[in-house]
Amino acid sequence: MDRDLMRSVTSKRFKDCVAERRDMWQWERYEEPAGRTVVAIVSALRARGRIFFFGNGGSAAQAQHLAAELSGRFLLERDSWAGIALSVDTSALTAIANDYGFERVFARQLEGLVQRGDVAVGLTTSGDSRNVIEGLKLARVRGATTVAFTGNGGGAVLRHADIALIGPDGPSWKVQEVHLALGHIVCELVELALARP
Repeated sequence: MDRDLMRSVTSKRFKDCVAERRDMWQWERYEEPAGRTVVAIVSALRARGRIFFFGNGGSAAQAQHLAAELSGRFLLERDSWAGIALSVDTSALTAIANDYGFERVFARQLEGLVQRGDVAVGLTTSGDSRNVIEGLKLARVRGATTVAFTGNGGGAVLRHADIALIGPDGPSWKVQEVHLALGHIVCELVELALARP
């Protein structure tokens, strides 16, 4: 793209965007909850449990992405694992939202799916997404381990999460970029742990 045109489109530059991301990567604060998440998922998969992922908007896309890393593969050729995204069934989502309200779209699906020993992973950049909170609340009552990928201090979802990976403060894109990196790290470590003899 022509530099003059680029300047006329925006006064913000590439290096400004990079600078905004410098405070996001505080890895030492994520190590312990990421490790606990890996242990929970590995334990569930070894016991033939399932890992449920759910969120809204960009977090729904990330939930699908992370579920696919388990059901497909991350890096290693291996058996498929039960990674399930709750945001992909439009008939279920629209029927449940219509009949029970949007805040129940994940909890209602989990009522019929989640079992003791499974893991439920809710993604919410604000920590206050009602449907994610309701999903984690239901999963915990059913005996699943609950994991929240959240941001901006954690939010109300923390009351229903056994493990919380709390991303940075700021707009959704900031939190989602950290969530994606953390999700990839978790998936890689799960795969390596389960690949060991």
